[in-house]
Amino acid sequence: MTAYRLFGAETSPYSVKVRSFLKYKGVEFEWIGRSSATEEEFQSFAKVPTVPLLVSPNRAPNQDSTDILSLIENDVADPSCVPDDPACAVLALILEDYADEWLNKAMFLYRWGAKPDREEAADRTMEQLFSGKLPRAKKRTRDQIVKRMRERLPLVGIEKKNEKTLKVSAERFITLLNTHLENNLFIFGGRPSVADFALAGQLSQMLLDPTPGDFLRKNAPFVTAWCEFMDAPKAGAPFKSLEELEPTLLPLFADEVAATYLPWAEANLEANLSKTERMSAKIEKKSFEQVTQRYAATSFKSVQKAVRRLSDNHALTAFLDKTGAKAFFEKGEKA
Repeated sequence: MTAYRLFGAETSPYSVKVRSFLKYKGVEFEWIGRSSATEEEFQSFAKVPTVPLLVSPNRAPNQDSTDILSLIENDVADPSCVPDDPACAVLALILEDYADEWLNKAMFLYRWGAKPDREEAADRTMEQLFSGKLPRAKKRTRDQIVKRMRERLPLVGIEKKNEKTLKVSAERFITLLNTHLENNLFIFGGRPSVADFALAGQLSQMLLDPTPGDFLRKNAPFVTAWCEFMDAPKAGAPFKSLEELEPTLLPLFADEVAATYLPWAEANLEANLSKTERMSAKIEKKSFEQVTQRYAATSFKSVQKAVRRLSDNHALTAFLDKTGAKAFFEKGEKA
């Protein structure tokens, strides 16, 4: 038995995020697909009913993908996934949170929002749950899966009035990322950062679904190829400096991250601090409302702290200022 055991699912972006990271680090691990056959063992370790779940030799079982990457990075320094440029290292954390907390909404919407995506997703989920041995009542089981997942849409922030905002946001991000990856093997140069693992986790799921998958293959060939490579990435060259990356990285932050995710994350944090059940943000002059997400608020607060710790880094503050992102972290400091 290997020292590390990873319970996960091919349909889980966070499981894929952790799995590809472990592969990159050269950490030997056992992949355990969550199914009815492995559920009893999973439950013996789990505190929440979600994957991934990493069982480690020297730590308690962990189900937080961001925390898992950070801990493994501390344990296994080489190959590093932390950009040499401190400003880039912080920007990678911002993009990781963007992927986990904002882009995930679009992924979930595309997968469970409409046919045929939701029916194909339910079929894949059945395959996973029953280890390929499908039940006789396949249609009824598929319908039950679809119903259960669609009931979760509002909890993620997918309400009818938010759908267009999420789809426009995802398509814009994919287009901007495709331009950036035309001249970069990974987001911050020649090797992957936490941003690559988090974003590829979400986008590789979109490639599985008909609607977003068609968009990616037709409009973002570099993103598509990068997602495939991110399954088991290898460092190809050193990280680049922010100055080298800025021509195509800056539009990604200015036109998308600072326009959607940051106002949402700030409003969600404020709602959490005031203990209100619903949050409301103005995103590109439109109202975006949903149930307040507690974990996302804590996660964004950690990102704010990382930015503030580097407040004396001129390159970072100048970049955030030019992208319109700086104000969101200044407000966090006052809070």
